[in-house]
Amino acid sequence: MFREDFLWGGATAANQFEGAWDVDGKGPSIPDVCTNGTRERSKLFTGTVKPGYLYPSHEASDFYHHYQEDIALLAEMGYKCFRMSINWSRIFPTGMEKEPNEKGLAFYDKVFDECKKYGIEPLVTLSHYEMPLALGMQKNGWLSRETIEHFMHYVETVFERFKDKVKYWITFNEINAGQMPIGDIISTGMVKGYEGPIDGIRHSEQERYQALHHQFVASARTVRLAHKKYPQFKVGNMLTFIVAYPVNCDPENVLLAQRYMQNMNWYCSDVQVKGAYPYYATAMWRDKNVILNITSKDIEDLQNGTVDFMTFSYYMSICVGREGEKDTVSGNLTGGFKNPYLEASDWGWQIDPTGIRYALNAAYDRYHVPLMIVENGLGAFDTIEEDGSIHDTYRIDYMRRHIRQMKLATEDGVDLMGYTNWGCIDLVSLTTGEMRKRYGQVFVDKYDDGTGTLERRKKDSFYWYRDVIRSNGMEI
Repeated sequence: MFREDFLWGGATAANQFEGAWDVDGKGPSIPDVCTNGTRERSKLFTGTVKPGYLYPSHEASDFYHHYQEDIALLAEMGYKCFRMSINWSRIFPTGMEKEPNEKGLAFYDKVFDECKKYGIEPLVTLSHYEMPLALGMQKNGWLSRETIEHFMHYVETVFERFKDKVKYWITFNEINAGQMPIGDIISTGMVKGYEGPIDGIRHSEQERYQALHHQFVASARTVRLAHKKYPQFKVGNMLTFIVAYPVNCDPENVLLAQRYMQNMNWYCSDVQVKGAYPYYATAMWRDKNVILNITSKDIEDLQNGTVDFMTFSYYMSICVGREGEKDTVSGNLTGGFKNPYLEASDWGWQIDPTGIRYALNAAYDRYHVPLMIVENGLGAFDTIEEDGSIHDTYRIDYMRRHIRQMKLATEDGVDLMGYTNWGCIDLVSLTTGEMRKRYGQVFVDKYDDGTGTLERRKKDSFYWYRDVIRSNGMEI
């Protein structure tokens, strides 16, 4: 059974949802110079805004000008929680200013006040796949230790400003993306001197893991600040949880799957939940030729900056092994071998509801801290019928099956504090920049060529999810 105070809701990210990319003093962020793409064609990082390209984040779903309407829709569904992010460059346009942009702060004041009006608890991600473009271009993002200080100035500013309006915070979105080539741009902002595909390999493992280390330190300092000055705050971490099964029962493949889980999931969460690098990090660094610059102050920060709760996204699982490269599948930032027991989405992501129960049990067994699923959902094509309705039974089925497995996890004894499905109101896809890959219970009239009225329209899943929330997960 779900807790009585279970945080039902939905999730968005500023750079995929907010729009108004150059309004009211906001500076350009890295996503603002990323073009659209498709499943077959990568998005491009162009360094500046160039003619002839479409930049989806510039308008996105225009939450900036629709926030009142959107939050009212969330309230109509009965939301207890709305996961959103603050766009760093809306507060500090280059990331390096001394004084914040007041108009940016005022916008989030209005958003949080609107949430409070309906009794919706904001869950705020401080860094959700965006950073000021100037920091990326001038400092090479998180590869520079100096970025920690700029980030902490931003954190101190928003913590103090919103201390009476926000209780729940997440430091970095899907922080383990920093281990992947695509993370060089979207996560760690290492874009200095680069133009090209967002998934092109640019940096060495040494640079990648050093930049990730700087994020760990910034996250820990954020937690320490909250615990010292704002005891009412609860601060969590967040990663993309990649369930990896062995492709068969060959003991070598079982060992490979274990190692994959260590490297891609536990490596980051061990640091953020336990406060130190895990024992297997030494072997992993050796294999990758990584020698990190870790100061004594870093070690102290990590030890004393452990999070209050753990959150993760869950979309799919993969199989791993040494069987060759045929029958592979892709998914949320990663890929692996195809699992013959699973179906797949329109974008080829394998659908594995049981995997969410597995992930929850594995994480809770390891850490014994409250858990929260802060992203889960089905990206799919939606069709508007002649009467204006949208019958997204496929999305209802996806969510129903995953929520059932979440309920079973709570019966297993997992302390699950909430669930916010991804893209509750349609937004721009992170990996492809598409609008047609829709996740929401609310349709936004916006298309891949940039056209659309931005009108909001309720899908069938809107009414179904409303009933789920009303019944606290009893009616699914």
